[in-house]
Amino acid sequence: MSAFLAPEQAALKAKAREVAQDTVRARAAEVDRTEEYPWDHLETFKDAGFLGMTIPEAYGGQSKTWLDAVVVIEEMAKCCSIAGRIAVETNMGAVSAIMAYGSEEQKKMAADMVLAGDKPAICITEPEAGSDASGMTTRADKRGNQYVLNGKKHWITGGGVSRLHLIFAKVFDEQGNFEGVGGFLAIRDETEGLEIVKREPTMGLRGIPEAEIEFNDMQLPPSALVMPPRGLKKGFADLMTAYNSQRVGAGTVALGIMEGAYELAKDWTEEREQFGRPINEFQGVQWNLADMSIRIAAAQALIYKAAESGRDGFPDMVMAAQAKIYTSENAIQVVNEALQLFGARGYSRNLPLERMARDVRMFTIGGGTAEVLRNVVASGLLQKKLPQTRDGYSKLAARAAE
Repeated sequence: MSAFLAPEQAALKAKAREVAQDTVRARAAEVDRTEEYPWDHLETFKDAGFLGMTIPEAYGGQSKTWLDAVVVIEEMAKCCSIAGRIAVETNMGAVSAIMAYGSEEQKKMAADMVLAGDKPAICITEPEAGSDASGMTTRADKRGNQYVLNGKKHWITGGGVSRLHLIFAKVFDEQGNFEGVGGFLAIRDETEGLEIVKREPTMGLRGIPEAEIEFNDMQLPPSALVMPPRGLKKGFADLMTAYNSQRVGAGTVALGIMEGAYELAKDWTEEREQFGRPINEFQGVQWNLADMSIRIAAAQALIYKAAESGRDGFPDMVMAAQAKIYTSENAIQVVNEALQLFGARGYSRNLPLERMARDVRMFTIGGGTAEVLRNVVASGLLQKKLPQTRDGYSKLAARAAE
C-alpha cells in the first residue's frame, strides 16, 4: 500500500519499521512473559518522535495526521502488540478528545504529560455497562464549587501505569437533576479518591495492565470537566466521536499483528522442506499465502481509508467501525493460518505466533465489540437510530408522533 502514502509518510513508515525491528522486537517476548509495562519503549518513542505526533505544534506536538500515526502503529504492532497499543494511546483516544474539546489549560496539561511519556487512560467501561456504555452508573454530583465522583470502571487499559485519566460520568446538578454525560480529568497519585483496585489477568496483551478503578468521593474542580461545544446534553456523543480515532488505532494494531504473522509464515514456507522440496511449492500452501495477502491488503485499505477520512477532524464513524470489524476478524484468521503453516513449531512459545494468537483475540472485543460495531455501521447506513432496549423503538415512534 506504499503507493497510497505520500513520500513523507512512506519515509515515516520506514523509520518506524527500523525502530521496531532494531529495538522493539527484541523485548516483545520478555514483555509478554513478565507482564511488565515496557517503560523503555516510551523512551524509544520519545527519541524517535513517535509520542504525541497528532498533538498540534502549538502544544509541542507535530500536527501529524491520523494516517501518519497509523503507519507508525502498524510497524510497531508487527513486532510487539504492546508497543503498537502504546503508539495508539499516545496519539489517539483520550488525548485526541482532550485536544479537540479541552480548555487551553487542559490541552497544555495533556500535551505535556503525553510528550513526557504518559499514556492516558480513557475510562468508559463498567462492570455492568460494557457494550451499553450509556448505562454507566459512575456519577459526578455538583456540590458547591466542585464535583464529587463516585463509581467504578473496569477493563481500563493502562490502569496502574497511566497518570492522566479521562473519566466518563453522568453529571447531576446540585438539585440532583441529570445534565448529561461528561468527561473529567484526574491524575493518579495526585487526585484523592482515585483507587486502582485490581489488575485483570488477561489471555494476551499482557504487558499493559487492564484494571478495575474505583472513585470514592473523588473531588474535582469544574476546570477538570472537558466540555464539548454542544454542552453536556450532547457531551457523550461528542466525546465518543473522538473515540473513532481509537477504533482506527485498535484496528491498526490488529493489522500489524496479522502482517507480522504473515511475514513470518511466508519466510518459513521458503525455508521449511518436506517431501524433498520447500513447502511453498505445494499448491495448498500457495493458496494459503494468497488468501492471507488478500485479507491483509483489504484490511490495510480499510484502515488507511478510515484514517484519511479524519483529515479535517475525527475519522468517520462508519468507516472506523467497518475497518475495525473487518481487520480484527480477519487478523484472527490470518494469525491462525500462519501458526498452522509452522505446525508444532507455531504452537511453541519459542516463536511469537502463539503470543500473536493470544494478543490478536482482544480486538474483536475491546474498543467496541464486532457485534456492537455492526449496529454502528447499520445505523450509519440507514441514517437512523437503532435502539437495543426492548422499548426503544416504541419510544422513538412516540416521539415521532408528537
